[in-house]
Amino acid sequence: MPKDGIGPIVDSKGEAIAELMLEVAQCFFRIRALGQKTGLITSWGGGAFGFMRSLALLGPLTVPQIAQMRPTSRQRMQRLADELAAEGLVKFIHNPKHRRSKLVQLTPIGDARYRELNTQLLSIATTMGVALSEPDIRRTTEIVRRLSDDVRGRSKL
Repeated sequence: MPKDGIGPIVDSKGEAIAELMLEVAQCFFRIRALGQKTGLITSWGGGAFGFMRSLALLGPLTVPQIAQMRPTSRQRMQRLADELAAEGLVKFIHNPKHRRSKLVQLTPIGDARYRELNTQLLSIATTMGVALSEPDIRRTTEIVRRLSDDVRGRSKL
């Protein structure tokens, strides 16, 4: 128990989780800075690459669908969709399931840009983690994914 008797009892596992969370947050900010430097992330922080990746993997989606996949607002994803459309990377198309909510689709230019960014990401990733084994990397990915799922569940409360 803390010295003042207030607060939760923290065990070594709790301390380890807290340290992991702080390291992941620090790593995120470094990844974001690298992403902005390389063009994988827009200068205002929007994830252009992630947005285009969703469309490349899943096909046309509505802005609300894309927003639901991320911890962000529909308005932020709309801003990113509009920015990408202005650059000719995505276009809004008719949605047969909804009159007002258009589908967002990669344009041929957007698909080429996505492939270019994906190649760039893989090139960067290939040079990272030299001292780590692939099984260690995959295990770490699974651990972070499970921690993320736990956080997502708690944030819906």
